[in-house]
Amino acid sequence: MSQFILYPAIDMRGGKCVRLLQGDYNKETVYGDSPFDMAKTFADDGASWIHMVDLDGAKQGKLVNHQYVLDVASKLSAKVQIGGGIRTEEDVDFYLQNGVDRVILGSAAISNPTFVKKMLSKYQEKIAIGIDAKDGYVSTEGWLNTSNVKATELGKELARAGAEVFIFTDIATDGMLSGPNVAAIVEMAEVTGKSVIASGGVSSLSDLKTLSTYKASGVSGAIVGKALYTNKFQLSDALKEVSLL
Repeated sequence: MSQFILYPAIDMRGGKCVRLLQGDYNKETVYGDSPFDMAKTFADDGASWIHMVDLDGAKQGKLVNHQYVLDVASKLSAKVQIGGGIRTEEDVDFYLQNGVDRVILGSAAISNPTFVKKMLSKYQEKIAIGIDAKDGYVSTEGWLNTSNVKATELGKELARAGAEVFIFTDIATDGMLSGPNVAAIVEMAEVTGKSVIASGGVSSLSDLKTLSTYKASGVSGAIVGKALYTNKFQLSDALKEVSLL
């Protein structure tokens, strides 16, 4: 059976490592001055993947903190997935041709579905579809807008278009350390029949253990951010916890 993968998260704003509370740019905590140093710490602790988000890029609709991403991708052994501000084929090509392993397309799935489907057909599993949901409906543009599209419907449509990997975030839980919305994550895996990475709300080793029990349903990993930054648990312990299952 495939491994349940942990993705320690590095959210970048102004070249620093930050966390936003429920995507609110006015509720920011800075956790480090160097995305590369943070990524190196995670890789040294055993992370096989690093999840990076260009928050400035997400807001401005273009690549902003990309140099930090390329640094991590070229100098560390951990694989890198990146989201935020990726709106064109050139953006996707730029990352994938410079050592990044997976590119996350989010808001574009609603605003530019033709582009997203083209990228899926060109790059298959190197594209992850980021679906952020609020009360079951897709949120876009850094969570500033909620659409009238059901998250599960979007998931099914993009799975038919070739998506192999989804990253599912329930905004209500993100950054709150309140536990993930397990039911919604499992539902996304079941309706798409694809691999779903859980994002948002992981606050304890038991949360990770719970999520990993749904591996057979398609829940293939979890993104962990605030819990690591606030020392709820250590990455090395979390990696041990999921590898024992």
